Amino acid sequence: MNILEEFADLPIIETERLILRSITLDDAEDIFLYASNEEVTKSVTWDTHSSLTDTIEFIHTFLPRYDAPWGIELKENGKCIGTVHFVWWHPEHHSAEIGYVLSEEHWGKGIMTEAAGAVASFGFDRMELVRIQARCFLENKGSEHVMKKLGMSFEGISRKAMYIKGEHKDLKVYSLLKDEFIEEQKAQSRSL
Repeated sequence: MNILEEFADLPIIETERLILRSITLDDAEDIFLYASNEEVTKSVTWDTHSSLTDTIEFIHTFLPRYDAPWGIELKENGKCIGTVHFVWWHPEHHSAEIGYVLSEEHWGKGIMTEAAGAVASFGFDRMELVRIQARCFLENKGSEHVMKKLGMSFEGISRKAMYIKGEHKDLKVYSLLKDEFIEEQKAQSRSL
């Protein structure tokens, strides 16, 4: 089962600064801007885009492999600056893995924490998840920072877990449980 089978359409999720919504071909130029940046693509499983054609093919073939890829749209200008998605979802186990990518110009602004937090909230509330995990390459400090900001716990390193771009990569594994997420949300609201 995937999210689209369960919900018919990818739900729109709105946050303070963002609209998380389905990706369309109208987003191709925006996606190409970050997908052609080698600094961005060194930390993802797919190759750097060298043309807009690569991005269009990516929208048609690669993104549908994910379980519900949301485009991250900035409310202030309507630009698609990244994606956040469930890499997989196992409803029978009430677990899923979250993944994300963001345009370099928006790194360090809390945008990905906001987007991934909203998707995690959706997962716990609407998909009845009990566990959400995330993985990143060892050198991807930015992604690891997002995981920590979400309240995820480090579980360990999966050694040589992925063969990607011509080499075996170790992956750091983090996870978040529903009760931990609820407690983190309560703590944040108390601090406001």
